[in-house]
Amino acid sequence: MYFARLAALVLASLPAAFAQYDAAHNATPISGTWSSGSKAVVTGAGFANPANMSFIYAKTTGVSYSFTDDGYYEIARYRFNGNGSQPNCITGVISWAHGEYTLQANGSITMIPFGDGYQQVQDPCAAESNFIEPYNSTELYVSWQIFLDPTDGPKLHLFGFDGTPVAPQFQVSQTPNMLPTQALRNVTAATT
Repeated sequence: MYFARLAALVLASLPAAFAQYDAAHNATPISGTWSSGSKAVVTGAGFANPANMSFIYAKTTGVSYSFTDDGYYEIARYRFNGNGSQPNCITGVISWAHGEYTLQANGSITMIPFGDGYQQVQDPCAAESNFIEPYNSTELYVSWQIFLDPTDGPKLHLFGFDGTPVAPQFQVSQTPNMLPTQALRNVTAATT
């Protein structure tokens, strides 16, 4: 855990190509709940139940991020990954994590999980076709921007550690829709 925090701080100190904090690029605060596409995937109790490591499946895939004003986040992701060489071997991945985030001075965001996140992987062509495992990755977004979409209102753009854009997300609530901002199941930190 110490190395993950150190790596996040080192990466956050690197200059970001997109860092702008003016009103034209951040039309609203980042706090609230954001969701991509059809807005079917939304963080909170309607998506994940950490007590028994289960999920409530949305009607369509997508991502959702929630942020509080005091530095907490939650992420919900539901995705399918295609397989060009075996089209019948589509992998489904649904994941949930939460923790603390920091808006860095260079325009990046670092997210450090509490350690109780998890994901379910379904792969009909794998030796084990359906399993649940811990999911707790420290994440770095090199930049973020919020624009006003003329139809849907505030639109959040996040750019991953390598500059790759995350699916644009629309604000579904100005207040965060999140599970409690603390570890929600007993987990033991891995030691090496």
